[in-house]
Amino acid sequence: MTRYGPLPDAPEEERLDQRVLTTLEGLSGRLAFSGLRRVLGSHPESLSRSLRRLQREGLVERTDDGYRAIHPAAGRGEPADREMRAIAAIDLPPGAPASTVLGRLAGRWFGTLRWVGVLERAEGQLLAWARRSGEGLVLLGLRRGVLRVYVPALRAGDDPAEAEEAAYELLFHAVETLRPSGHADALGPGAGIRAFDLVAGPLLRAN
Repeated sequence: MTRYGPLPDAPEEERLDQRVLTTLEGLSGRLAFSGLRRVLGSHPESLSRSLRRLQREGLVERTDDGYRAIHPAAGRGEPADREMRAIAAIDLPPGAPASTVLGRLAGRWFGTLRWVGVLERAEGQLLAWARRSGEGLVLLGLRRGVLRVYVPALRAGDDPAEAEEAAYELLFHAVETLRPSGHADALGPGAGIRAFDLVAGPLLRAN
C-alpha cells in the first residue's frame, strides 16, 4: 500500500485504506468504529475489511475503546488539519477530577451529535463528536478546571449558525449529564458557563 497517498487510479480498496490511515494519523487518537465510519462516510463492511488489512500491515491497532494509528503523524488527516476555537466554557467546581468528568461524557450520543472518539493533544485528551451527517467535529476538553467546547475555525462559505448550534447542543447535554446525581464531584453549584465569539474565541491548533 502507498503510505502517503494512493494514485488517482489506485484500486478502491487501496484508496479507502489510505483514507482510513490518513484520518487516524491526522486525528491522533482512538476512534470508535462507528465514529470512523461516520467521518469517512464509508460502508461498514468495507471499513471492517480495511481496518483488518491495516492491522495485518502493522499500521493500525484495535484498542478497548477504538482504533488508532500505531505511528500517528499529526496534521495529515483532513478532519484534524483545521484550527479549532472554543465557543463556550464551563467553569467546574475546584477539585472536580478530569477522569470523572470526561468519563461520564465519553462514548455517549447527544441529540444529533454522534460519538467519534478520544483525541490526544499536548493539552490533554479531547472528546470528539460529529453531527449525524458526519460533517463538522465538535470537541470537548478539560484543562485547569475549565471544560471547553471547540468547533472548527470558520472558513469562507462556512455557516457559523450550524457550528454554534452543534457546540451549544453539546454544551447543553454536557451540563445535563454532569449535574449532581450522586456525583458531588462533577458539576455542582460552583460551576459557571461562559460563551465566546466563534471568530475571536480561544484558539486550539491541531497539535
